[in-house]
Amino acid sequence: QVQLVESGGGLVQAGGSLRLSCAASGRTFSSYVMGWFRQGPGKEREFVAGIISNDGWQGYADSVKGRFTISRDNAKNMVYLQMNRLKPEDTAVYYCAADRSRLSPATTQYWGPGTQVTVSS
Repeated sequence: QVQLVESGGGLVQAGGSLRLSCAASGRTFSSYVMGWFRQGPGKEREFVAGIISNDGWQGYADSVKGRFTISRDNAKNMVYLQMNRLKPEDTAVYYCAADRSRLSPATTQYWGPGTQVTVSS
């Protein structure tokens, strides 16, 4: 069982930065693929970024590539999402996610409650 809690959301102007954090419970944290999804107003939940290890696989949605960076600290059971050059279209509820094998909106095993990110123009 894994419990996830996000923090770090808020209101920021376009072009600004935010850093989201996700605290995970569980003694086998390092064995999980971790990631971030988001759901904007009237939209379906979509993949943002995923990570297996800091020096291994990391994946990003095309819409955030080059602006967002995902990282993890297995010693602290933490996952981070550094978001730079934010745009109004990044406005969404951001969810931390964990799964033993792969991340997808339909099959991911564990979800956090979400944190709101609002980017003003």
